[in-house]
Amino acid sequence: MFLGLSAIVIKLLKLAKTMAQVGITLGVLALVGLYTYQSSLIYPASLNDGHGHCATPDEFDMPNYELVHLKTVDGETLQCYLLKHPKSSPNYANKTVLILSPNAGNIGHALPIVSIFYKNFGYNVFIYSYRGYGRSTGKPSENGLKLDAQRVMQYLTTEDEQYSQSSIILYGRSLGGAVSIYIAATMSSLVHALILENTFLSIRKTVPHIFPFLKYITRFVHQKWELESLVPLIPANIPVLLLSARKDEIVPPAHMDTIFSLLQSEDKTMFTFENSMHNDTVVQPDYWDKIQSFIQNKVNPVGY
Repeated sequence: MFLGLSAIVIKLLKLAKTMAQVGITLGVLALVGLYTYQSSLIYPASLNDGHGHCATPDEFDMPNYELVHLKTVDGETLQCYLLKHPKSSPNYANKTVLILSPNAGNIGHALPIVSIFYKNFGYNVFIYSYRGYGRSTGKPSENGLKLDAQRVMQYLTTEDEQYSQSSIILYGRSLGGAVSIYIAATMSSLVHALILENTFLSIRKTVPHIFPFLKYITRFVHQKWELESLVPLIPANIPVLLLSARKDEIVPPAHMDTIFSLLQSEDKTMFTFENSMHNDTVVQPDYWDKIQSFIQNKVNPVGY
């Protein structure tokens, strides 16, 4: 009887050893998959019909727009919408809002926001799709989105006369805030103001907030966006407005608090929206009043 029991124990030990080996193998495969395919998770370009219909400004009663395709240094093509007001207009503000979009979808989904800046506030607008989003070519990555930003800023400040003579205001939401911080920190002489909404400190610090079970393997995240080191590089003379959802389920609200504390700006303001989540901040009461007041009073020419 005891001999039979011993045989069973040995078999169970062998089974446990085999299962452990299988578990380790599956774990390694999961890590390899996470490392290899994380760009598709971090940049879900096809989500929300991102590669489907892309609305144009004329569909939102903005017929006087230009569709421009910019070539990046590495050969990708960026889809851009340009909207400008006549310089001869007595109410011309001479301010341009560069809209840096949040994740997922395409720039057609952002046209209601374009309309507010362009029609309601009277500012020039430039918006583009990151590589791999909308009708832009390529695959999104941190390095790629930075190359896109460099190309766009080159166009705005050297290749288009009207934009280059206006004050450039960066308006970045979520992922767009990351791109905005990169631009403001590395191309600061071209930037006149910065508006950030629900922006993170880094992807590695954001992942555990969304997926708590991944908190122990964040070192395998190679799309880092380490903004914590870039924020202090933004010059003190650039005014900054921060808009933070305090019930943000994607970016911990504390990230916005830290960004605010790290900013060296001599003119920085943060407004919090206590009942707002990540994607509904734009519809919160006073949200647009805060933005319009900031641009009118903090960006030259003041009062427009």
